[in-house]
Amino acid sequence: MDARLVAELRQSIQDCTERGLSVASKWSSELYYAIPSNKRDTLISEAFTTFSTSTPACSRSPRPSLSFADPSPASSAALCMPVTPGNQSHLPSHFPVVRAQETELEIQDEAAIFAARAFMTAKEFTRVEFTVKNCKSAKAQFIYVYSCFLAAERKAQRDWYRQNNTRGQPPVPINRLLATLLDMVKNATDPWLLFLKAVFLSRLNRREEAIESIIRSISGYHWNWSVWTLLCSCVGDGDELTALLPLLPLPATHPLILMFQIRTMNELHSPSENELAMCDRLLGDDCFRDSAWVMSLRACALYHLHDFGQAEKQFEKILAIAPHRIDDIDVYSNILYVTDNRLKLSRLAHEFLELDKDRPEVCCLVGNHYSLRAEHEKAVKYFRRATELDRTYLSAWTLMGHEYVEMKNSHAAIEAYRRAVDVSRKDYRAWYGLGQAYELLSMHRYALYYYQHATALRPYDVRLWQAQGACYEEIGRLKEAVECLKRALLGADPRETTIHMKLAKLHEELDDQSEAAAYHRRVVEICRIEERPVQDYAKSSIFVARHHMVIAGGDLLLAKDYLERVANSNAEEVGQASDWLKKLKSVLITRPAIPITEETSGH
Repeated sequence: MDARLVAELRQSIQDCTERGLSVASKWSSELYYAIPSNKRDTLISEAFTTFSTSTPACSRSPRPSLSFADPSPASSAALCMPVTPGNQSHLPSHFPVVRAQETELEIQDEAAIFAARAFMTAKEFTRVEFTVKNCKSAKAQFIYVYSCFLAAERKAQRDWYRQNNTRGQPPVPINRLLATLLDMVKNATDPWLLFLKAVFLSRLNRREEAIESIIRSISGYHWNWSVWTLLCSCVGDGDELTALLPLLPLPATHPLILMFQIRTMNELHSPSENELAMCDRLLGDDCFRDSAWVMSLRACALYHLHDFGQAEKQFEKILAIAPHRIDDIDVYSNILYVTDNRLKLSRLAHEFLELDKDRPEVCCLVGNHYSLRAEHEKAVKYFRRATELDRTYLSAWTLMGHEYVEMKNSHAAIEAYRRAVDVSRKDYRAWYGLGQAYELLSMHRYALYYYQHATALRPYDVRLWQAQGACYEEIGRLKEAVECLKRALLGADPRETTIHMKLAKLHEELDDQSEAAAYHRRVVEICRIEERPVQDYAKSSIFVARHHMVIAGGDLLLAKDYLERVANSNAEEVGQASDWLKKLKSVLITRPAIPITEETSGH
């Protein structure tokens, strides 16, 4: 954290607010507020002192261009940047002239921009269009194009609702003016207009072009969080993120890079300890120590890592410093649901329902509350309300699908999960839910298709491989089922026995007795290390003992040990173990005679 960074962050609040980017402005304000006040005041004072005594921008070297694109856009994008103490050293030598021209244009457009900003706050987007249509400054052009986009979005949503529950209704609202809007900014060099260009390209599924436009926008202006969020949505998996990071025009240790990386890995449901370490760095004393937003990033990372205890503690800390913060409260409710904390979830639902009943996150929270009480119809009602408030609210669609599965309404569950997939194809939960729904319908080949999509997105999730293995078993492809369960073992708890038992059973069906015995023996070893009751591993003990008795060169002493443990217990298999123990003793007396076989054993 240095003076330049604080000054840039402070300036971004005003820059985003002036252009109607309320989400980005809120984000900047939260971060700025989270900087300890004494440090913030000192750094701002230092920044303005540096700015007032700095050398003219024209004496500085120009910003290096990006290697993957035309070098001109990055520098030209910077021409329309607001001058701050933090960015002046990166401007090209001819910046003062161009900036002076832009400032003069903004002065001419000042009255129109003031009026347009007020109309935008009131969501009167068509009035904004009319007010700034003939303005010349880059800021006014951004406001004009952005208001055209928002007006078109509103119309698309209104038209979409008119087709509600009809056969012709598309999965999501369709904005038919995107191509026209893209033409309005196709030659843009202003970083803010480049952001809008990226939005339109992304919505038109031209992802690579969108990413290029995003990087050019970031090169011209770093602190527009909306452009980082858009970039996050364009990243398909962890490998793409790794390839993208070196292309970003900021050092790897810059707070924005760290925040972007954590946010993206959370969106992909695959954060690691590395992302947690980044969160801790951002929450250090010399950074955003009291930021509820960064704490929430950390809490979500812990949630995706299934460390529910620590995630719950982190959310409690967030609510202690920001008791009315609604963002990510749905994730907190998921944690309380998974940990079966009915009392805390009930209290949270009542508090936030009173606070704001029309936020989708709150509806999701209340839905989880009713779901934990097994009131599935009420849960569906609130999840549906959340999707009505925000059609792109992924969690609500997915959780609604879960409720329909609980209600054994597979067709409604499939519809909800499909809506979730339409919103984002990167969320493994919706694909997994589709697999479960089709499995309920005994359509195992369909279920297998969706489970494969889920495992591709989350290759180390044990449940997904187990589900895929179960489908292969149902359709009689036992070898593929074995491979899936072996893959599940890679990410499973070392003390896990259920998968080992399943593998043993499959190998028995494949008539591979040696492999079956190996998995049964592993079950016995784990249970004995864990000091579990003999009942838990009696069948496995008998199978291993019998196998060593019927094969040539089998370990009869091991068989004797296994059988005696079962015979001396209160397990149901005591009689069976005693019978085999008698046969084993006769074998030990006659040894080294002909080894006992299946035929001579009487089995």
